[in-house]
Amino acid sequence: MNKTWDVVIIGSGLAGYVAANYLGRSSLRVLLIEKSKFYGGRAKTDLIQKQNFNLGPHALYKRGAAMPILDDLGIQLDGSSPKTGGWLINEDQIYKAPFSPLSIFSTNLLSWRERVAWIRVILKISKTNIENMDDITFKEWVLKTSNVMTIQTLLYTLARLATYCDAPDKASAKVILTHLQRVLSGVLYVDYGWQTIIDQLHNQAITHGVQIKKQSTVKQIFVEENNSFTLTLTNDVIHAKQVLYTGDPHHLNHLLMNTTLDSFLDEIIPVKAATLDVALRKLPQPNNSFTLRMDQPYYYSLHSRYAKLSEERNSHILHVLKYHKPEENVDFKTIKQELENFLERIQPGWRNYEITSRFLPNITVSQRLPLVGDEDMLRNSKTAIRNLFIAGDWASPYSILSDAAIATGKQSAKEMMGELDAN
Repeated sequence: MNKTWDVVIIGSGLAGYVAANYLGRSSLRVLLIEKSKFYGGRAKTDLIQKQNFNLGPHALYKRGAAMPILDDLGIQLDGSSPKTGGWLINEDQIYKAPFSPLSIFSTNLLSWRERVAWIRVILKISKTNIENMDDITFKEWVLKTSNVMTIQTLLYTLARLATYCDAPDKASAKVILTHLQRVLSGVLYVDYGWQTIIDQLHNQAITHGVQIKKQSTVKQIFVEENNSFTLTLTNDVIHAKQVLYTGDPHHLNHLLMNTTLDSFLDEIIPVKAATLDVALRKLPQPNNSFTLRMDQPYYYSLHSRYAKLSEERNSHILHVLKYHKPEENVDFKTIKQELENFLERIQPGWRNYEITSRFLPNITVSQRLPLVGDEDMLRNSKTAIRNLFIAGDWASPYSILSDAAIATGKQSAKEMMGELDAN
């Protein structure tokens, strides 16, 4: 392997690969380093007994920041969009979810007056200008928007669905509403999982001349006097003019040997969840493809109704998820039982048709819970250390999840090339 590179990218998730694709279009010598033996980070898909399992439920916003970037890179996205609707459980009663025009007027969850109020709230979300909402939490916005408890609970439930965040008293209204606007415009479930996106980005990066090294961990980053970098890897030492870091924000300062960045990185709170990913030969209740609990942070969705996720024609892939609160004390055994019981409520007798399942009790869904004031720390991909850049689902001031990862991947690449051109 070469010892000197124009750019070294740390991490092979969506942010790292998007940046690699844009940087690879230039004549730069680019190296992407991945510590795992698998590419893709949290966007990877596992093939288990011929069933394609993402790491929990994944969906792309159809009108989010990611779609036009993937299109620009020539990434083919096959799949389809779930219908709006489904069911809500509140205090053990089941209601039609008022997420479509028809269901709003047919649900028993809302009175006639509340239905009209709910329509107004949805219209308000779609038309809200979020630019002047930097100093307000999502809970504060909800309380100002409606004094009807059922509508307030609906908004908290919808926010969990759109962002996986279960902290309305802490989360930025600006970021949550940005994602609500996007989820109300529809999402896409991708055929055969998000690994198909990673594989295309990987293959194109190689075509562009990007070198990719997996199972290699960056141990240290030393900033040289000429603003270049020396990186100590598991079994090597290399040099780079620029470094793009896309990993866990808490690790970056630990890697830097002779300097540090703002302590903000160490204070970022991750968004976590528990997921039960299941493949069944048969659905006991085939018409139930989507259910949320309003009174508890639970989610169920039959993704295989809208995307091809199995090599077997008659299998069904579904996800059951619990949204964790920030820094929640997770009891793995209890949560698994809760998720299984929730699925039993929706698909009674599901164990009789199980092909395979996987329980992940405490996955990181997004590296950053978007707090009020975070925007000031994340205006661009440049850091206070010259030629050190950041990207990832935590590195955008206005969004999280895949939209943030893909958008900052492109942004960082453009800023890095601009910096090199300026020199």
